Amino acid sequence: MTTTHLLRSRRETLAIQWTTRGAATLAIASFVALAAAAAAVYTGSRDIAPWLVTQILVGDYGQVTGFDVYTVLDNRLPRALSALMAGAAFGVSGAIFQRLTENPLGSPDLIGFSQGASAGAMVAIAFGGGIGVGVVAGALTGGLVAVVAVAALAWRRGLEGYRLLVVGIAVGAVLSAVSSFLLSRIEIEDAAAGYRWLVGGLAGRSWDAAALGAAGLAVLMPMIVAVHRGLDRLSVGEALARSQGLNVQRVRIMSALTGTGAVAVAVCVAGPVGFIALAAPHLARLVGRRPGPVLATSAAFGAALLASADVIAGRLFAPNQLPTGVVTAVLGGGYVVWLLQRRARGGRTA
Repeated sequence: MTTTHLLRSRRETLAIQWTTRGAATLAIASFVALAAAAAAVYTGSRDIAPWLVTQILVGDYGQVTGFDVYTVLDNRLPRALSALMAGAAFGVSGAIFQRLTENPLGSPDLIGFSQGASAGAMVAIAFGGGIGVGVVAGALTGGLVAVVAVAALAWRRGLEGYRLLVVGIAVGAVLSAVSSFLLSRIEIEDAAAGYRWLVGGLAGRSWDAAALGAAGLAVLMPMIVAVHRGLDRLSVGEALARSQGLNVQRVRIMSALTGTGAVAVAVCVAGPVGFIALAAPHLARLVGRRPGPVLATSAAFGAALLASADVIAGRLFAPNQLPTGVVTAVLGGGYVVWLLQRRARGGRTA
């Protein structure tokens, strides 16, 4: 057998191993996400027997009260589904931006895009009053404005990862200041609502939030598939990708738009919950032992992390509830410290 055949055989073997491990990793992450969502539906501050919850879910209301039906179908279930949708969107967005910036800290909640959505929502709260459809529109608009501003300021004969990261951090700081200023100037009732929204959480999420997450992901799905292919080709190196006919700048621009759309959907559903977009892609690469964008696995880990964090937030100090964003901030801060120490020691950063 020639050397060429040996190399080809080795590449095929590695591809099979990566595919098998990647599928197993995706299955495990999806199982954890569904298990966390099930825990959110079957448990809560109101004690409902598990078999009664199952009856409610299958539509048998004969032995349950109307309030139990409301608790399961209109409170717990849409909240759990919203956590899965928002977590998946955060995971996809984080994987895209970490690949674009070529930096393990290149997360949308660190480089300005989550802050843009938050600032847009605060503008809607300040001038529209309260929480409603206008806040969703404001968050989407703010995210789009942020990505345009970052791209315009970082552009120098194309988008480059390091400039995108540095400019994004600066723009994010400005947008955070805008949100803080608006929070200090609005009425106390709106300020309380805005503060709860800025912390991030899933309390009180209805079927509208779950439907928004599902619709947003469905709209973005064709773009996510196309971006995954482009980023996968780009992972071999920019020069080699160009020699193979890949339009690198088009891939970067489409990736930035898709990642911003994903984080905007997530922020609209759950608020600017921190660190999910940072941690999910790292876990996907660490567990799957595969380089590259790994968008599907990142989405599954994002859903698992946010659903699990929401269960912890609701059960840790029951009957009182913590905002989910507080739980992710505590866990995520520790994760960042560990990541930086690992990087300083020259270890793998996933």
